[in-house]
Amino acid sequence: MGAGISRAKNKSGRNQQGRLLPSPAAHTPSVGASKQPQAAPLSSSPERCVALYHRDGVEKEKEQVPNRLRTLRAPGGQTGGQPGGPSSRRARGNLPRPHTQSGDQSAEAVDEVQSTSVIEAPLSPASVKESKDTAVSPARSDFSINRSNFILENAGKIQTLYDIEPTTLGSGTYGSVSRAIRRSTGMQRAVKTISKSQVKSIERFRREIDIMKSLDHPNVVKLFETFEDHRNIYLVMELCEGGELFDRIIAEGHFTEKRAALLMRQVFSAVNYLHSNHIMHRDLKPENFLFLSPARDSPLKIIDFGLSCRFKPGEFVSTKAGTPYYVAPQVLEGRYDYRCDAWSLGVILYILLCGFPPFYGDTDAEVLAQVKAGAYSFAGPEWRRVSDEGKDLIRKLLKINPDERLSVEEALHHPWIMSLAQSSQNIPLPVTLMANLKGFRAQNRLKKAALTVIAQHMTDSDIDHLRKIFVSLDVDNSGTLSVQEVAEGLKRLGWREIPADLQAIMEEVDSDKSGHIDYTEFIAATMDRKLYMKEDVCWAAFRVFDLDGNGKISQDELRQVLGMPNVQGAVGQETISALLKEVDLNGDGEIDFEEFMHMMRKRTPGEIQRERDAKRKSGKI
Repeated sequence: MGAGISRAKNKSGRNQQGRLLPSPAAHTPSVGASKQPQAAPLSSSPERCVALYHRDGVEKEKEQVPNRLRTLRAPGGQTGGQPGGPSSRRARGNLPRPHTQSGDQSAEAVDEVQSTSVIEAPLSPASVKESKDTAVSPARSDFSINRSNFILENAGKIQTLYDIEPTTLGSGTYGSVSRAIRRSTGMQRAVKTISKSQVKSIERFRREIDIMKSLDHPNVVKLFETFEDHRNIYLVMELCEGGELFDRIIAEGHFTEKRAALLMRQVFSAVNYLHSNHIMHRDLKPENFLFLSPARDSPLKIIDFGLSCRFKPGEFVSTKAGTPYYVAPQVLEGRYDYRCDAWSLGVILYILLCGFPPFYGDTDAEVLAQVKAGAYSFAGPEWRRVSDEGKDLIRKLLKINPDERLSVEEALHHPWIMSLAQSSQNIPLPVTLMANLKGFRAQNRLKKAALTVIAQHMTDSDIDHLRKIFVSLDVDNSGTLSVQEVAEGLKRLGWREIPADLQAIMEEVDSDKSGHIDYTEFIAATMDRKLYMKEDVCWAAFRVFDLDGNGKISQDELRQVLGMPNVQGAVGQETISALLKEVDLNGDGEIDFEEFMHMMRKRTPGEIQRERDAKRKSGKI
């Protein structure tokens, strides 16, 4: 069991729950490491640090962590902050912050990512792969659906479509985060407002948007759309109301190993997904993980990609970026790759299990010296309750030599994760699941695209059960599904008969023809009609295709939104024309909303037959 996180002391030396507070142990360094300062748990102290946080839309004050840990809360996590100085608490939401840096350079100096080719043999990590071993065979079709094309970049006032609450969830160097309500659907979102006047490099934020548009994972925050006017850039994102992982550590008082493993499985899965898509995060820390809701079993979401960058296997990055407590030694040396993220996750796991960071000091320089030396230990009463397997995983993630360090994918298969974080519960499968998959295969192509738009804009709270099924099927935690995973998973979850044409069904569900089933593709193909057959939901999807807002979808708009590179020549033109004609009932060459709704309501022959069979069984026929 992980160590408890102590509360404020009373005169007896006990916390408010009557539990004796652990005194800082004389920590001995790891083998080969130098001796380090003593550690104290994340707790309140007589020396108070006031910070702003958000609960139910109201800013309040709370007692903050001790002086030694204030750099964890420094503005934007900057490494150049004065230790012991006032803490500027980062607010809730996906607020961009200055690029945090392990050095004395200014935060803005991290705008450009520099890379140098590796001199030695190129890396071939197991975690960086182009596709899954048991992938879906790409269907032979000139029509594919790219989900990222449905994340619109709008020019103009966001206020025309959203009501933004005047009270901000938080603010930072570049702007603020507010709660907003979509007028047409009533859906709540988080809106990050970035002031152009405060930003030296708008391109940095455009890179962040580009990366967020490409990501599709249950543990990565969703980006729905963006707006830009002459003053600001607005990112409309998933609203996470469960608070930061950092705050949950303090609020819950302790983390069992089981609880920590379940959380780390989500974290490892999300970061493994990033790495498999050649993206390194570079600023992984508890503040950059939010819970979707206050529920204890709420999913975790990575929320901030301001320091993220794309990489090529076999190349190193030289720009120093990160936060002192979590930065890898190679980042400080100015020659590192995606494996820096595994180090940061080792630090997070260490904190979850004991309540304090492995590397610490009174100044940033002292902290970074401990990081470079790899000086940490498992001494003290907190670690007596932690299993050898848990300590072993930390050791393998905190290897100074990245060639010896465990990859994030390997961490997912470590015995500690496998024994404690594998779901043993039987998730009930909706009786409509396979019928919906088969029905999706029979839908016309525009309806498949519309369902993908709707799935993209659904919040996880709307599709929570389908999310849990997806996670359960994703045995290798890659964030995508193969045919083999679906077949074996359905059997494991109690499905008796696996369709002989499952391969063909999955090829249709794989709407972007990537060779595997992405998260949104799975949701689009399995959600029930009652979820998407709402006029306001369909109107929001219609608007994605109606680019000029005239109430009709033209052939040119279809081509722009679908944005398929293979739909450019004669065959592509024919594909778009045929797609439009399938839905254009009055033959005017455009699709109006009435025609769009007719398409959405229309049932396939298979759906009609299943309804008749169900009525017959119930005695209504």
